[in-house]
Amino acid sequence: MVRFEHANLVVKEIQPTLDFLLTAFPEWQLRGSGQGKWGTTERHWVHVGDDEYYITLNDSAEGDIREIGGIQPGLAHLGFVVDDLEALVERLWQQGYTIDILGMQHPYRKTVYYTDPAGFQFEFLEYCSDQPEQRNQYGGETGSFKFNVRSLQGESA
Repeated sequence: MVRFEHANLVVKEIQPTLDFLLTAFPEWQLRGSGQGKWGTTERHWVHVGDDEYYITLNDSAEGDIREIGGIQPGLAHLGFVVDDLEALVERLWQQGYTIDILGMQHPYRKTVYYTDPAGFQFEFLEYCSDQPEQRNQYGGETGSFKFNVRSLQGESA
């Protein structure tokens, strides 16, 4: 068996990304935290998630994160499947986060993208089918991506 367990992100400050993740996933918790050395740099770290999966956040990042819309190497986004996309969007909106990208219309899934305060992009998607051949259907999208969306109704900023 193979399964993805965690992602490890380096941020300038832990708290803004931690707040974003705990807003998106209120069932998650701070699993652990500590201090360590990365090369010659002392840094703090946290594990946030559930008993199965988590994200590690390390502080003391230096420099700029890759441009989300650019073609530089690096992480483009992390994707998460959720049961209730509208509830997630509402929680994030209540805390002042706005949708970066509203995905194209698809018969079997809905997607939204957010960028957290550290500059990492997260995709959240809800499947509208339990059938793998429908969930994993490529093509069939209609419309276009909408950017800087204020709500799921598709109003652009």
